[in-house]
Amino acid sequence: MGTAGGNALRLPGLHGYAVEFSPYWPGRVACAAAQYYGIAGCGTLAVLEQNEAGIFLLKSFDWNDGLFDVTWSENNEHVLITSSGDGSLQIWDTAKTKGPLQVYKEHTQEAYSVDWSQTRGEHLVVSGSWDQTAKLWDPAVGKSLSTFKGHEGVIYSTIWSPHIPGCFASASGDQTLRVWDVKAPGVKLVIPAHQAEILSCDWCKYDENLLVTGAVDCSLKGWDLRNIRQPVFVLLGHTYAIRRVKFSPFHATLLASCSYDFTVRFWDFSKPNPLLETVEHHTEFTCGLDLSLHNRGQV
Repeated sequence: MGTAGGNALRLPGLHGYAVEFSPYWPGRVACAAAQYYGIAGCGTLAVLEQNEAGIFLLKSFDWNDGLFDVTWSENNEHVLITSSGDGSLQIWDTAKTKGPLQVYKEHTQEAYSVDWSQTRGEHLVVSGSWDQTAKLWDPAVGKSLSTFKGHEGVIYSTIWSPHIPGCFASASGDQTLRVWDVKAPGVKLVIPAHQAEILSCDWCKYDENLLVTGAVDCSLKGWDLRNIRQPVFVLLGHTYAIRRVKFSPFHATLLASCSYDFTVRFWDFSKPNPLLETVEHHTEFTCGLDLSLHNRGQV
């Protein structure tokens, strides 16, 4: 199914939507993929391993609809959750040959985003959907704990704060970035971040008040939650919609973004010329991106 060559692996007939490094295994990556650009067909969760010889396919699991996002468990090195075009979340165990272990189907449209909280002591998962809701899950419980409503468009991205327990952000086609507290019923903060659909957001690992958004207007914007009137930085350079943005786990002012312009770009927003590098390895839309927690230079 996978053909490897150096630092590339091809999965014929599949288009990758999200990649995430394992928090436990250096060189292990999960990829959520779909056939036919996610418009029709099935999905595959591919677990990849990199060693000196290159990248190879360790394991794959198939689902009957496209998979759009993936997140690793923070309490079991073998467990992953994916989100799917049929509105469901799937829990997979890479130590088992078949799966999924469980399926949660509550969203009424595509489940486009899923994230597992990294703050200690809470085993919570958040999902975001084209049905304009975000849902809170405890993987040990068979149904969602709560549903968050307020967005007036598709939710493309839901990301936990790495600092504040029970706090997550969501980015939407309604052009807003929103911050939520799982203990409170309503939205905590609404930021009209772009005049275009926002496809991705992420939290800075070094500053609990700093988030970044990436949008269809080709720009990245940084937001300080204590003063949302103006962005703290605007990064321009992409020529098509920005599909995914991630802060570096090692540097407070570094981030990476990928785009429908086929490129991955690296930025340092503290510099007068913030664009550090443009990588043009891909020949199609670049949808997924992650930075390793284990190896500083690995993306």
